[in-house]
Amino acid sequence: MLGISRTPLREALKVLAAEGLIELLPNRGARVRQLSQRDLEELFDVMAGLESLAGRLACEAITDEEIAAIERLHYEMYGHYLHRDMHGYFQTNQQIHESIVAAARNATLKTTYANFAGRIRRVRYSANFARKRQRWAEAMREHEAILDALRRRAGSELSDILFQHLRNKRGAAIEHLAEGHDSAPGEAPQGS
Repeated sequence: MLGISRTPLREALKVLAAEGLIELLPNRGARVRQLSQRDLEELFDVMAGLESLAGRLACEAITDEEIAAIERLHYEMYGHYLHRDMHGYFQTNQQIHESIVAAARNATLKTTYANFAGRIRRVRYSANFARKRQRWAEAMREHEAILDALRRRAGSELSDILFQHLRNKRGAAIEHLAEGHDSAPGEAPQGS
């Protein structure tokens, strides 16, 4: 089906298993690994630490042009929010977070962040649906504070805001998991 032999496929599955994305089932293949509440708590805490560090380092090294680019992304994200375009909002949101990490000018941080971001991307997306669909509005307010601290290059403040932003996302993701929902990509929340 994929047009490749079994050997590279097996190797790819081993890599995905090592990254915690899938479980290898002896003599039965592989399946996507379901994340427990504890898994989510740990992953979001690590992401919070990484983003917190990225915010602090970014404020030391970011250029005016990079801040302007993040500001443009912020307003693009806000437009998606106003139009209830969850997919566009989420994609732009991820670009903002990745831009802050890139502005930290730390290759190890960037690689580690990308690894963890891939592991929780779907959960991070669906967390916007939690708490009677109020998380999305809260996240927008938090992004206003992120942009403000970044503009002022207030590293310590941005570090704290990003850590709390991910902690809030963690709480919403766990709540959403407990509700037993798994929103389909493209499903937009109703209301604010």
